[in-house]
Parts: sequence; structure tokens; C-alpha cells
Amino acid sequence: KKPATLRMLFLGFSSGLPLLLVLGTLGFWLRESGVDLKTIGFMSWVGLCWGMKWLWAPLVDRLRLPYLTRAFGRRRAWLFLAQIGLMISLGVLAFVNPARELALTGFLAAATAFFGATQDIAIDAYRIESGTEKEQAAFAAAYQTGYRIAMIWAGAGALAIAGAFESSAWGGWRVAYLTMSASMLVGLITTLVSPTEPVHGVAGPTSSFSQWLYEAAYLPFKDFFSRFGWWALVVLALIATYRISDVVMGVMANPFYQDLGFTKQEVAAVSKVFGVGAFIGGVVAVRIGVMKTLFAGAVLSSATNILFSVLAGIGHSVPFLVFTVSADNLAGGLASAAFVAYLSGLTNRAYSATQYALFSSVMLFLPKFLAGFSGLAVEAVGYSGFFLATAALGIPVLFLVVLAGKARKHLVAGGTKSLEGKL
Repeated sequence: KKPATLRMLFLGFSSGLPLLLVLGTLGFWLRESGVDLKTIGFMSWVGLCWGMKWLWAPLVDRLRLPYLTRAFGRRRAWLFLAQIGLMISLGVLAFVNPARELALTGFLAAATAFFGATQDIAIDAYRIESGTEKEQAAFAAAYQTGYRIAMIWAGAGALAIAGAFESSAWGGWRVAYLTMSASMLVGLITTLVSPTEPVHGVAGPTSSFSQWLYEAAYLPFKDFFSRFGWWALVVLALIATYRISDVVMGVMANPFYQDLGFTKQEVAAVSKVFGVGAFIGGVVAVRIGVMKTLFAGAVLSSATNILFSVLAGIGHSVPFLVFTVSADNLAGGLASAAFVAYLSGLTNRAYSATQYALFSSVMLFLPKFLAGFSGLAVEAVGYSGFFLATAALGIPVLFLVVLAGKARKHLVAGGTKSLEGKL
């Protein structure tokens, strides 16, 4: 399964590239262009595309694309379409001036987010369908490692390129975003050379739209709630809040660096911390179990936000920035790898795209909605108070992890047959 694991690494890179380019890195660009924090916060709502992708996940699960599906198969057809869309939207965004064309910047960022979310739907389904449940931890570790490397490239890499070409005729940000557009070739080439996914209990063509809607949209949700019963509420509550402290804090990270006087080159140099947290997360999840790793990730993710609050008090300190960013990357990678493995284990292969999209949408919707108000929060309480508040948001998550762990043990111990009888 080494080739399959390697594919997940490259697809993880392709998946991780768009996120920062419409949130974190774009936030630095917007702040440098003179856009206020409130507007930057509200513009982060383009990230809600990832929180709403369950709306069109049934289409990705079942809709055949003319020619592409016949040539590439279900998942790879959608991957190809989304990756071409990402290359175009990022390429056009490179030629926009945010200071003068804020509305167009927002539109292109939203288009990038839409194609990025669509790509994630197809990648998640392809990953789940490419191996057994036991192999998902290894797939998740490889996927998250690629994802974290892409985030470093889209963050540190983009900032370094923008800084290096700042005085060029083309302009630093234009060169940076054109480079990011070209970087999507990693995912596109991987899609082209990957095998078609195996078929797992997928129904054939339907005879009517209503039947298709029933099978593609209703049955995946019915299946989840019928399998988990009332425990589904505990699972959904954990999914909805697990990454809340990181996501809400993350929108203001780059504007924070810019306001503290850190240059693009300094932030880029400090952010060159490879995604070892994702690899460690996958290894730890295999060794001690997913739920224990989830708990450790939740503790560390919340605690590292306190370091940002301390940095706000210290001011411009490159050594402490190195420590803070390194700790945050490690914690984030650990939590993400364990969480992906956890979510993957919840899905039914017959509805993998729709169900995983539901889980990951629930995971992102509330945090990204709250993140839209992050600029207002910083203007009200300052950076230090804001980061402490985001750390506090992670405390209830610890109790939900414990409760979800007990629910998971109960479900496994009870077995499918007794579970159906009890729930």
C-alpha cells in the first residue's frame, strides 16, 4: 500500500494549498494593502465554502461529468475539474489589486474556496475508498503531512516569494500567487496518474431525479443516524467544536504578525517548520488509539494559543515567534491527523463522499462563522485578550472528547446488531 500512501501525500498537498491562500496569506496581503481588521475578518467567511460543501457533496458522489467520468472515473473526474478551476482562480487572483478591487478579490477568493472544497469532497472519498479501515490511519498521516507541507508552502513560501520579488516589475504578490497556481500541478499530475477508485456498493443509474435525490442525498444522512442513534448528537457536537480554537485564531495570525512589525521574510523563515506533527499524529494514533490522540491534540491546540497572547505582550521577538509557531504547527498537525482518522472511521463506504463532507462541514461551519467576527474582537479587546479567548474556546472540547470516547466504546462493545436493537 506504499503507492497508495504516497498518493495521499501528494493529494494532501493539493488539498492544503488553497486554504491559506484565501485566508491566512491573503490576510497578510490585505493588511499590507491597508484593509482594516474588521473587513479581513468578514472576508474570511469565504472559508464557509468548506463548511457548506455537504450541500453539493451528493452531486460529487453521484453526478457523472460528461467525458471526464468515462475517462477518469467518478472521483478523479471531479478532482480534475476542481484542480483546473483552482489553477485558473489563483492565476487570476494574482493580477488583482486588493486595495482598489476589494470586491473582485473577494469573488476570486470565494471561487478558489469553492473549487478547493469540491476538491476536498472528492479527495476524502477517494482516500476512504482506497483502503481498509485499518489503513486509514496511515492514509490520514500521509494526507495530513502533505496538507501541512502545502500550508507551509502557501504560507511561508508565498510570503518569501512575495518578499523576494517585492521590488520587481511584476510585483511580489503577483509572482507569489502565480507560483501557487502552478503548484496545483502536483495534485493535477497525481490525479492523472492515479488508478480509478474501487466501487463499494454504489447504486447504478437512477430512473428519475427524485430517486437520484433520495439515494444521493437522503440515504447517506439516514444511514449515519440509523447506525449511531442518539450517540450521533455527541459525535456531531465533537466534530463541530474540535478545531474551533485554531480556526477562530488563525484568521488574525498574519495580520497580527504584520501589526507587530514582522516582515514577510521573517514570517516566512519562521514558518518553515515541516508538517512533522501530522506524521507524529498518525503514528501516535496507531500506537495509543485515535481518541487518546484526539484528547492530546485538543489540549495542545488550545494551549498554544496562549503563546500567541504572550507574544502579543512581548512584541517583536523573532526567537519567541519561532517557538510559538513551531509549537502551534506541531499541535495542529497532531490534532488534524488524529481527527481525519476519526472522521474516516465514521463513514459508510457506500456514501463516503457525502458523509465525510457532512462531518468536515460540521467541523468547519461554526468555527469559520465565528472567525468572521475575529477582526471585531481584536479591535474590542486587543490581540492578547483575543488569543486568550480562543484558548478558552477549546476547554469544552476536552469533555466532548471524553464523552465521545465512551460512546465509541459502548458502540463497539454493543456490536451492530445489539446497537440497532437499543437505538
